[in-house]
Amino acid sequence: MATNSRDHSSGSSKYKPRQERFSVQQTLELLGLIDGDNSDLEDLSDNDDPILDVNYQPPPQEQSSSEDEDDSSDDEDPIPQPTEHSRGRKRLRGANNGSGSGSGTGTGSSRTPRRRRQTQQIEADRSDDDSEEPTPGPSTQGQPNKGRGLRWRATPLTPDLAQFEHEDDTELDRNGWTPLDYFQQYIDRDLMKMISDCSNAMSLSRSGDPLNTSVDEVYHFFGACILMSCIRYPTIRMYWSKALRITAITDKFTRNRFFRLRGSIKVLIDDDVPEDLRKRDTFWKVRPFLDRILQGCKSQNRPECASIDEQMIPFTGACPCRQYLPMKPNPVGIKNFVCATADGIVLDFDLYQGKGALLEQVEEEEVGLGLGGLVLARLCQTLHRGTKVYCDRFFTSIRCVEQIMKKEMYITGTIMKNRLAGAKEKLASDKTMKNTGRGTSSELSTEDGKLCVVKWYDNKPVLMMSVVHGTEPEDTCQRWDKKLKEYVTVSRPSIVREYNLKMGGVDLIDRMISYYRMSARTKKWTMRMLMHFTDLALANSWLLYRKDLAICAAPKKSIMQFLEFRTEMAMTLLAQHHGQGSDADLSEQSEEEDNSNQGKKRSVTAVPHVSVRRRANAHLPEMISLKNAARCRVAGCTGRTRVRCVTCKVFLCLQGDRNCYTAFHTAFHTCS
Repeated sequence: MATNSRDHSSGSSKYKPRQERFSVQQTLELLGLIDGDNSDLEDLSDNDDPILDVNYQPPPQEQSSSEDEDDSSDDEDPIPQPTEHSRGRKRLRGANNGSGSGSGTGTGSSRTPRRRRQTQQIEADRSDDDSEEPTPGPSTQGQPNKGRGLRWRATPLTPDLAQFEHEDDTELDRNGWTPLDYFQQYIDRDLMKMISDCSNAMSLSRSGDPLNTSVDEVYHFFGACILMSCIRYPTIRMYWSKALRITAITDKFTRNRFFRLRGSIKVLIDDDVPEDLRKRDTFWKVRPFLDRILQGCKSQNRPECASIDEQMIPFTGACPCRQYLPMKPNPVGIKNFVCATADGIVLDFDLYQGKGALLEQVEEEEVGLGLGGLVLARLCQTLHRGTKVYCDRFFTSIRCVEQIMKKEMYITGTIMKNRLAGAKEKLASDKTMKNTGRGTSSELSTEDGKLCVVKWYDNKPVLMMSVVHGTEPEDTCQRWDKKLKEYVTVSRPSIVREYNLKMGGVDLIDRMISYYRMSARTKKWTMRMLMHFTDLALANSWLLYRKDLAICAAPKKSIMQFLEFRTEMAMTLLAQHHGQGSDADLSEQSEEEDNSNQGKKRSVTAVPHVSVRRRANAHLPEMISLKNAARCRVAGCTGRTRVRCVTCKVFLCLQGDRNCYTAFHTAFHTCS
């Protein structure tokens, strides 16, 4: 007994064994269950990670003393831990006591057949595991990867596509349309009336001060904003300066009136929006305006090919869903997913509010597609059967392509290499393709031939997936060679050519908007959204206008450029006038402003010298808007007039019974 306790203490305190792995053979030898030369039991030590039966319970041992009974708790462990040397020595000692010797007879020899059966069961379990097909694991970027079970082979693609359902062409129905007709597909008079009514109601309820705006004034406000984007000044106040004023803007409203309208524009009454809708929709404050623009986009004809990409609405202030994309020209702003034609005409869009908002808009079987797949499923809802959709690698995955293909719509796009599952190992390596040279391509397709992966090496390897295009037929393209300092001819697969032709629609509309963006600085994200989607409506209108005239074979010189189109649209909105009710509203407004400014000091225009006033050939009258009418400057006259001298810049009555204009320029009169 003393020897046993001494051995145990030396094993636990003095001797610290090195942690190592034991094979099944070595473990059984330590347990004393087999002899060291027993060759009937198969040794599993070849495996890197041997599987042990943790459920094995050895039969109870005959205890020879009370001290051995104290160690019985250690003997009940199913398998000894390899790092605890003392437990191994205890088990070895217990086995020797039970058998009487270490020769493998008695109790130790009786356990060998049972252990052999357990080893055979382990081998059977392993063979079953090897026969099962591997299950796909989760892929990166939130895109589930269902392609690990697909079998790839080096054969060309054999697409099986549904016939595209063409719509009746309605371009000829727009024959003779003006720029205003194109614009009113997106922003019409009903929307302007709603903005006018909501702005008046919200201004009165919030501040108690009536805004008194009209539909025409809202038209004038949007026209002024469009004209300011065409004629840029460093600050908005410069448009009302004496040296640089633009009369098309200043004649419609004063500077303070413009800023007040800009801060009071509303598209709905906040109190009418229920609380649950506010929680579901992050952009509820501008939702009616967005819905009207989206209605105009959905009214356009659906083409056979469409592209889907993301768009950034630049805004650096506080807003509900601000995103940061460092690779974009405008990295900070609101993300907008857009579906557009190859010509850049927007067909559909969806503002990013998080993955939860997309889950509510897609079908149940599309829930597990990831963010990119959910966006594709949402924007493909308005496309027709047989449409070919082009997208970048953010959206593309094997499972997403298969799911969209069930709807008879076909995806083509770049793809990340970690979403290719087993196809990545079968494609040619980057080093091999680099040694072969630029223009090298490799293609794999599935067993049914409906899905293919193409790897093309240009300056860098490019991975693409499609159910429509493969490598054939190849063509050539010109690429710049940095070493030779010249363009070289490079072979190009068919999938790359089609992708480059059809994918640039969203980038085109982004570029058109960026040329003349209504980018006045504002802290309100609602105003930024209204301005952006007005720009989108203008760009869409011009692209439709240009497409219609091209179909009608109109001369190139007769087609307005985008800047000319925007300027024409701005002047049309600034000239909007619908009946006498608007003038009555403006007259009441001007009287209220005059009454409110009675105690304020007004700037007075200096009267020119008498020699200047008597040059009859230089003094011509001009009519000013009713809102800017002022009191006559001749002493003793109290009438209000809209007539102003172009040279003298003073207001004078020009009526039959009281002609102050003629008297002022023919004789010296005292001016008030």
